[in-house]
Amino acid sequence: MIDRTQADSFDSAWKEALDRYLPDFMRLFFAEAFSAIDWSQGYALLDTELQQVVRDAELGRRQADRLIRVARLSGEPALVYIHIEVQSQHEVGFAERMFVYHYRLHDRYRQPIVSLAVLGDDRPAWRPHDYGYALWDCALEFRFPTVKLLDYLPRRAELERDPNPFVTVVLAHLATQETRHNDTQRAFAKFALTRRLYTLGYERQEIIDLYRLIDWMVKLPSDMEVAVWQQIKEFEQEAHMLYITTAERIGRAEGRAEGLVEGIDAMLDMKFGQAGLALMPEIQTIDDIATLERLLQVIKSATTLDEVRAAYTSPDA
Repeated sequence: MIDRTQADSFDSAWKEALDRYLPDFMRLFFAEAFSAIDWSQGYALLDTELQQVVRDAELGRRQADRLIRVARLSGEPALVYIHIEVQSQHEVGFAERMFVYHYRLHDRYRQPIVSLAVLGDDRPAWRPHDYGYALWDCALEFRFPTVKLLDYLPRRAELERDPNPFVTVVLAHLATQETRHNDTQRAFAKFALTRRLYTLGYERQEIIDLYRLIDWMVKLPSDMEVAVWQQIKEFEQEAHMLYITTAERIGRAEGRAEGLVEGIDAMLDMKFGQAGLALMPEIQTIDDIATLERLLQVIKSATTLDEVRAAYTSPDA
């Protein structure tokens, strides 16, 4: 069995998904705010600014937090700063922390702050949504909208037909939680989530991008990762849409070193993004065909970049 905490995978995948699909996220979860934002003016991701606020509050770095600056459709001159928190685990004091971030952001920008929370934990009764106190006629009440991912379980059939790209993130998150103790069910779910991308008619690049998020969140033991990859390959061949497995096909073209390196580059990008591509200067110095072929196979089942690096640097590789 593999590590089931999934905290790092969830945080990293949600962070990337928010960066890539922010309007879809807002449309799915916070429709009122979505409809009041002037998306034609774009939006600004303020990750550095948020991390400064977090450090000032001495609350530690929160990977899945995002701070976004948007304009309102109403035309009011004041910009709105939206603080989004994705909380994958139960946390005592969560509501108070949301309040601390809120007032510190307001103190920094002196503009309207909207705090939103997505609760991705596995405790149905845990639903923090406010913070406050009252003493001697002095009172504080802070409320923030929340979304509980567990509430979407009864709507699974509806979600599976929904083309909103962010639904894929929700389904992958829920599938990972549900299969925490059953790798066979998780493998089935991972393949089903991947096949769904084709049935909804996404374009090639969107399928690749969404598959990367699925692969990031829905982790399996290496032997089962390879088995799922084989299922994906067979499905793509039957559907005549070689999208996800194109990287391997490129890598095996005539067995040449340059073809293998090109396939490795594509696979690293698909599975690990920029962090994976950072290994390419090292990999491009390898000219041994056997090492490159082994590396291509390792990437398919690897869950960390350390595993990838070990495939070409370890003496026993």
